[in-house]
Amino acid sequence: MSIPQSGGGPIEDHSQLAGYLEDGCKPKEDWRIGTEHEKFGYCKDTLKPIPYEGERSVHAVLAGLRDVHGWAPVEEGGKLIGLVKDGANVSLEPGGQLELSGGPLETIHETCDEVNIHLREVKDVADKVGVGFIGLGAAPIWSHDDMPLMPKGRYKLMDSYMQKVGTMGRSMMRRTCTVQVNLDFASEADMVQKLRVALALQPVATALFANSPFFDGKPNAHKSWRSRVWRDLDADRTGMLPFVFEDGFGFEAYAQYALDVPMYFVYRDGQYIDALGMSFRDFLKGELPALPGEVPTLSDWADHLTTAFPEARIKKFMEMRGADGGPWRRLCALPAFWTGLMYDQSSLDAAWDLCKDWDAETREALRVAASESALQAQVGDINMHDLARQVVEISEAGLKARGRAGAGGLVPDETHFLNALNESIESGMVPADELLERYHGAWNGDLTQIYGEFSY
Repeated sequence: MSIPQSGGGPIEDHSQLAGYLEDGCKPKEDWRIGTEHEKFGYCKDTLKPIPYEGERSVHAVLAGLRDVHGWAPVEEGGKLIGLVKDGANVSLEPGGQLELSGGPLETIHETCDEVNIHLREVKDVADKVGVGFIGLGAAPIWSHDDMPLMPKGRYKLMDSYMQKVGTMGRSMMRRTCTVQVNLDFASEADMVQKLRVALALQPVATALFANSPFFDGKPNAHKSWRSRVWRDLDADRTGMLPFVFEDGFGFEAYAQYALDVPMYFVYRDGQYIDALGMSFRDFLKGELPALPGEVPTLSDWADHLTTAFPEARIKKFMEMRGADGGPWRRLCALPAFWTGLMYDQSSLDAAWDLCKDWDAETREALRVAASESALQAQVGDINMHDLARQVVEISEAGLKARGRAGAGGLVPDETHFLNALNESIESGMVPADELLERYHGAWNGDLTQIYGEFSY
């Protein structure tokens, strides 16, 4: 999850809220790709999740990355809770999941190099202390109580609040992992088209990357349980944002939406001040109960924007949030998938043509069906397998049109990063299907086999 934002003085005019979002607009030549992925750490001998402290722990891995691989430490309350280097950061999710938030890069070739270097560094450190890491959308066996809450003030506040607003918030925090990509927009009109495509086609990503068919030690009747968890987390800050498809949508409408998202906290002097359920609108008037008489800064607004969790969201860039964490090939495939759709205008137009006539009910039904059935989903006359084939073809055309070469010019474009998705379309099987096939076959119901076969 996001680290505290910085920079920006007091908000003196309402227009600054939408203006903050609009300040993210960039000319096409400055568009970049930022990839984030999370993974579960576990003790190799016990197959239990790693705690924060100890010989085999989150702290040991972070300290190793700091001491051996040159990452600079990030601390909170005297605790090592993250790392930074070269525009990227390593952070902790609430249950100890390790996240790489990659730097803003120009090509998928660079993104995949970044992912590979990171996983190699993590494995180097983890092997020395008897820890393994695995990429899945949900923890397959561990219970809530098995997963220790990391020592971050934001998470302590969220943990108590989640129990009041939904049934699965704490499961999301401790027992799920995702991969996402952050992309740029050129203008308000470009943002609108991209966000509409992102939300409408997010279920396709959920289906193609579905990788969480187990929970609490058994199959859960979903291909993406992580997606199911998000549907029962907090209705005020999740979902498919139907208003994005209404006439007149733009930065101001998104700012109004964000203002209606209840607050979590205000960050002051290294401390998270409890503002759970309070209103940012009251904050703007100097009437926030947690800080009476004080008005927010743009940093507070930036922090608040990170507490809205729809399937796709905007800050000063756009985040695609619908995919399960997974194997390394899909860590590169996810940014390739969305970059091909979003960074070539012909492909973006073609993607919009696919989904522009869907209504809100259809989009939500696709979200649910993708979670349950992945490529086998069917909503009315929309077959997910056929839809995914069309969308990946459009993405591939977009990557070809970009023509970003790699390997010193030996690789002409970025299309090969879609190979894992094309294989799924050819076979009809996504990672969740492969896991279930092993569980009911070679593993004979022994889910502990997943660690030996699918760890990084």
